Amino acid sequence: MFRYSKLGYVALNVSDAEHTAEFYREHVGLTRSGTGDDGEQFLRCSTDHHNIVLYKSDSPGVKRIGWEMENEDELDNAIAALSDAGLTLNQVPRDECKALHQGRSVRFTEPHSGATFELYSAINQLRGAPFVPTVAKIQRIGHIVVKTPNHEAAVDYYMNTLNFRMSDIISDKVAFLRCFPNPYHHTMGLGNGPRGMHHINFMVSEIDDIGKAIHRLKKAQVAIVHGPGRHPPSGSIFLYFLDPDGMTIEYSFGMEEFPEQKARKAEYLEARSDSFDYWGAVPDPRKSSYGSVEILGPLIEELEAAK
Repeated sequence: MFRYSKLGYVALNVSDAEHTAEFYREHVGLTRSGTGDDGEQFLRCSTDHHNIVLYKSDSPGVKRIGWEMENEDELDNAIAALSDAGLTLNQVPRDECKALHQGRSVRFTEPHSGATFELYSAINQLRGAPFVPTVAKIQRIGHIVVKTPNHEAAVDYYMNTLNFRMSDIISDKVAFLRCFPNPYHHTMGLGNGPRGMHHINFMVSEIDDIGKAIHRLKKAQVAIVHGPGRHPPSGSIFLYFLDPDGMTIEYSFGMEEFPEQKARKAEYLEARSDSFDYWGAVPDPRKSSYGSVEILGPLIEELEAAK
């Protein structure tokens, strides 16, 4: 099977790209790294050219999810394996790759969530302009969680077709998956529900980043919708808040890491409140309630009907 390096970036549809980019800069702590020809906004929390791309849209949510492969050979291995599995992979035009500051890239529709996945192995590195933390010591973009009505089948698909590993699962509510062999407890989460966005995550390097964010966000009248708390599956201390469109962002501190070989077995947790949070924080109903998934290809229902 093929090998990933990491979750590289998430492209989001937003109602006002310029305004939301300022929110990510001022309140989340990302750095702007450019503006595209159509007004798309590039932001980063690493030496990669971008970890978030914002596109203006009337339907805020997930536009696509970019996965960095270990190298060009692994990109080729992924293309071959996924094509053999029946997926239609589309080469990203060279001009668009250049605009994205990326090398050769391919895209396909993940048929359970409907999300567009993009695979690439090279992205422009801004070595001369390192990421400098501001309001929070962000280490990396950590993970994204989306919802799918085909939860059990989707989990199986990620493990057996997309080469993810399951770290833990809370009943039929949410599965925590890592792109192999990335060590972090989860780079992808699958929630059970109508197709849509659940949240995106940024990992911070100090617990003080969580505490400081509570007061900073309240002062700025940014809605905090869950936390602080601590997730039993990953051990992460968390704080969830909303962006200008009402989509959910998470800060997390600390996360279990898995070795490539002889990793522990995934744990099954019952769907109880203490499976989601050791500390008993009660989520605001607005948490993870808003954000679509831009669907460009066939869904599993359409693929099954066509057989």
